[in-house]
Amino acid sequence: MINTSKGCLYLCGTPIGNLEDITLRALRILEEVDYIAAEDTRHTLKLLNHYNISKPLISYHEHNKREKGAEIISLVQEGLKVAMVSDAGMPGISDPGADLVTLAYEAEVPVTVVPGPSAVLSALVLSGLSTESFIFEGFLPREKKLRQERLRKLELEERTIILYEAPHRLRSLLDDMSQVIGNRKISIVRELTKLYEEVLPMSLEEAVQYYKEITPRGEFVLVLEGHPENLLQKDFSNISIEDHLRDYISLGLSKKEAVKQVSKDRNLPKSQVYPFSIGLEQE
Repeated sequence: MINTSKGCLYLCGTPIGNLEDITLRALRILEEVDYIAAEDTRHTLKLLNHYNISKPLISYHEHNKREKGAEIISLVQEGLKVAMVSDAGMPGISDPGADLVTLAYEAEVPVTVVPGPSAVLSALVLSGLSTESFIFEGFLPREKKLRQERLRKLELEERTIILYEAPHRLRSLLDDMSQVIGNRKISIVRELTKLYEEVLPMSLEEAVQYYKEITPRGEFVLVLEGHPENLLQKDFSNISIEDHLRDYISLGLSKKEAVKQVSKDRNLPKSQVYPFSIGLEQE
């Protein structure tokens, strides 16, 4: 067990929407610590006021994390207790909390976690899609070209894929997903635990059409079906290895990635597949 008597950094999970979704331990820790480091102090103040907690707040976010991170670690080194909270959910997931943890380990100060709500897991279990294995990609790049490149790398991913997206970029993301990945199941989870919580299980094609008619509002988590295994295990004996490689390269895979996937498809060592990639053009 971590000794927290001489200062500690607490990673404290907070509600993602409904203020009742906070643990008794989290409330106790927030009452006991000397400082609370918050991504948005105004947002955190609403939570603290709701539970009549009054503590000094430190603003810690993406734009001041270098300066404030050092300040927070110094406080812990002095023997003080600091709770780190994000705007919602677990700190360190798609926010600079992860950088603070790295600083803490480098400085050899105690760090512990106070588990709480997670938009990633909440959306996954609500999605109706496979929960056996999954990957979390957070926010994809804003630039269209980079976003499509990332989607091409995800096209053959067999695990369930979880993404975050802002409402004003949702339509363009769905368009890119439909074009690059093709049609498959998706659950669009909106405003988790809030008054207008909504879960929309549909196909990607249906999602694109739906949001042409409906203006996206709120915070979104997208849960996408992984690449169907039966498609990955189809019979490739009717196409040459060269054409097999070209198919993957046309999807945006590098030659190296295409060789790896063809080797897997055909149950062949990569050394047997690689010679067929020589001379193939990378589009």
